[in-house]
Formats: sequence, structure tokens, C-alpha cells
Amino acid sequence: MSNRITAPNTLLIFALVVALAPLLGGCVPLVFGGAAVGATLVAQERPVSTAISDTTIQAGIDKRLLESNVDIFKKVDISVVEGRVLLTGLVPEPQNRLDAARIAWQPDGVKEVINEIEVVDRSSLSDAARDTWITTKLRSKITFDDKISGINYTIDTVNQRIYLLGIARSQKELDRVIAYARDIDYVRGVVPYVRVK
Repeated sequence: MSNRITAPNTLLIFALVVALAPLLGGCVPLVFGGAAVGATLVAQERPVSTAISDTTIQAGIDKRLLESNVDIFKKVDISVVEGRVLLTGLVPEPQNRLDAARIAWQPDGVKEVINEIEVVDRSSLSDAARDTWITTKLRSKITFDDKISGINYTIDTVNQRIYLLGIARSQKELDRVIAYARDIDYVRGVVPYVRVK
């Protein structure tokens, strides 16, 4: 079966992405970003149907976490690739970490939950800015390297530790991404949860 997308299929993907908007309640950016999300789904290594399923899973986790605890929702980052859920972030209580993992298992289609949430928010505004800078720097490096399909990687940085989730086209490509990550100033570690295709 080919993953080649025609104009009618692209419109179908767009319609499906927009249809997911109600799952997020008031999260309007999904609707406005629908076209961009549809284009991203088409370009990734995973089949479009899997990418749509992952988007549905993430929307379900977002909705449940938001309904459960708005403060924790703001502190937890969620990435989903092939039904594998990566949770990162900083929370003040151990129970928050457990609750987030429990909620992540609830949507249909979840195959694995990787809980890398750290307890006790030791970070300052400058730490958060540094984490954002690290993520941006790595995203830039892999985006402009023609030997890496950067769209297949999700990058989360927490307390200068980089978490990678996604699909590598080869071990050589993954090694290249990890080397870039390790070469960035202030990085304390790289934790790859990447499947090699």
C-alpha cells in the first residue's frame, strides 16, 4: 500500500484533523494549524493512519489531563509516536507524576507510556529559557542536515536533558542526531526513545 497522497486525500486528512478539534475543547490552535498538521502527517515516515491515530491519542490525553488538573496540564509535555507516549516536564508532587501516567494510558491505542516527568520544580525562568534554547538549537541542526529527516523526531528538553521520540530511517541517522544533541552547550544528557526503521 502506497503512502502517496493525492489532493483529495490531503483534503480528507485536513478534515480529519479539524474534526479532532472538539476533543481539545477550547484549544483553538489545532483548528488553525490543521493545514500545517496535515502537511506534517504526510511528510513523516509513519503511515498517515498511524499519525492520525497518534494525534487522536494526544488530543485525548490533553483533554483528560486538562480536565483533571489545569496546573499539571501546563507542566507536562506529551509526545506520541506509533502509540508510544512520552511524558516529560516538571511537577511539584510525586502524585502528579503518577496521575499523568495513569491518564496517559486511558485513550484507546496507547501501547506504551514512557514517564520521564521529574518531581520538584527546581527550574527558574532562566532554566526554562535554556531548555527552550537547547530544543531550538537541536531542531535547527537536524532540520538543516540533509542526511536527517528532522520531521520524524520529537524533541523535549527538561533541566538540560534532551528526550528524543520518533522514527529514525537508520542507526546512522539516529547516531547523527544524538551527536548533534550531545554537542550543544549545557546539555546534561540525551535520552533516545527512537525506533530505527
